[in-house]
Amino acid sequence: MASKTGNAFDFDLFKRLLRYTNPYKLTFYFVAITAILLSFFAVARPYLLQVTIDDSITPKDNGNLIFYVSLMIGFLILEVTSQFFFIYFANLLGQNVVRDLRVNLFKHMLQFKMKYYDKSAVGRLVTRAVSDIETISSIFSQGLFMIISDLLKMIVVLGFMFYKSWQLTLLVITVLPFIIYATRVFQKKMKIAFEDVRTQVADLNTFVQERITGMKIVQLFNREKSEYNNFKNINDRHRKAWVKTVWYNSIFFPIAEMSTSITVGLIVWFGGLQAVNDNPNITLGVIIAFIELSQMLFRPLRQIADKFNTLQMGMVAANRVFGILDTDSTISDEGEKQLQSIKGDIEFKNVRFSYVEGEEVLRGVNFTAKAGETIAIVGATGAGKSTIINLLNRFYEIDSGTIAVDGIDIKDVTIKSLRSEIAVVLQNVFLFADTIMHNIKLDNPDITEDDVITAAKQIGIHDFISSLPNGYHYNVKERGVMLSSGQRQLISFLRAYVSNPSILVLDEATSSVDTYSEQLIQEATDKITKGRTSIVIAHRLATIKKADKIMVMDSGEIVEMGTHDELLLKENGHYRKLYEVQFMAEESI
Repeated sequence: MASKTGNAFDFDLFKRLLRYTNPYKLTFYFVAITAILLSFFAVARPYLLQVTIDDSITPKDNGNLIFYVSLMIGFLILEVTSQFFFIYFANLLGQNVVRDLRVNLFKHMLQFKMKYYDKSAVGRLVTRAVSDIETISSIFSQGLFMIISDLLKMIVVLGFMFYKSWQLTLLVITVLPFIIYATRVFQKKMKIAFEDVRTQVADLNTFVQERITGMKIVQLFNREKSEYNNFKNINDRHRKAWVKTVWYNSIFFPIAEMSTSITVGLIVWFGGLQAVNDNPNITLGVIIAFIELSQMLFRPLRQIADKFNTLQMGMVAANRVFGILDTDSTISDEGEKQLQSIKGDIEFKNVRFSYVEGEEVLRGVNFTAKAGETIAIVGATGAGKSTIINLLNRFYEIDSGTIAVDGIDIKDVTIKSLRSEIAVVLQNVFLFADTIMHNIKLDNPDITEDDVITAAKQIGIHDFISSLPNGYHYNVKERGVMLSSGQRQLISFLRAYVSNPSILVLDEATSSVDTYSEQLIQEATDKITKGRTSIVIAHRLATIKKADKIMVMDSGEIVEMGTHDELLLKENGHYRKLYEVQFMAEESI
């Protein structure tokens, strides 16, 4: 997609945007027709004014005067009605386009790899999906059709002016090239200025979103003053970007107004001389009509510049939105096989993977998990434990090797069916600003409230949920802030358990969990891992001991594998060292 910052207008981008009006062709054509009618109604008024002056006021004909005034009122009513339909349906078209575009954008973003979100600021994406798309609606409500309407008015006005007096028209046209040149320069400058404005808006949104989300860190480390100063600098850049647009407006519009005044003066001077010298083609009515016609010629030109500002902002926003729509960062979902009622066998065969090209995180990982087995993964931070979880769910594409479930390469199955058979409990639990029931069901029609309550009783957390205000319908607020970290993790256990997965992936960290919640989590872990294949990033010795197999990872490789007792027998082994440093004190307790 083209992005031509210095150019006044990108027609390829505009044509692409117009495709979103195809489902609303009837509305589009109706708005276009009303724009044409408005251009003719606009000329009717000065023409009737001229006729009224020359045929009624000058000869003092009262009968004609009443007739022409009534005619002007009738045309005014038609013009106002057309204006109403024009504005309403232009805005309606814009909102329809915005709705469809926003839905397409969000649908596209739902398919992105996690790698895309790893590198993208949340605030910037929110800006694209909300304010940028809303700005696009102004292309139709205030930009495109307004400009078309104004251009039609100018064409009809010029044609009528030539018809009435070519001499006065040429006089008006002598000023026109200067206005057109100034408008052209203005448009180019405003395009660059609005690019900067949208960039600064996105930066401001990103900064505010991140600081509000991380306010606890800001206050814990006494960074209030530093972040305040950073915000002042970003906000100042935002102000400067807008001031630049104000500067260009401040120069252009006075020049345009001065040019209009000069034109009126020339009409009065030249037309007055012709009328005094009894030129039959230039009467008092024609002079007054030309004054109004010149205003109608220059006013749309000034408005076109103003509307072009709106159009430019919309086009800049469209360029950014289409930039996301054109981003090819989706996981390939070309598999045709469906996973249903699987046993749960898992095999990693020579799997290599890197988040950043050339920096391998997994280096030829090989292991198998038989149906019903629990495999505990241990190792230092950065060893590659969480990466295995990400790859099994196809959040990322592996560099080479094979990952198979029940002997089927996961690339050959649909992503939906794969993830339907796997449930994940992450260390950092995310809850939506909604009820506990919604956070567990996630609008899955196959899960009833009775299913949720039954599952909660089975894993021993029904009493905890029932003790909350409104029980299962307790609203946990944004990111689940109304619950402790242990309570949030219990909710995530229930969410995984109620989906009845064939494979369970569990990060069972309890570093910030109270003793009571930890006991519930241990009981829940035992319950939900029973009878299903489980891969557990283990942090507690109790879980590790119960595992059928322990994988010890170091620097992206599996360096040891076996049971707890087998691995302890290896002198100077990785697991034995880890046990002596991390787990021995826990066992003694």
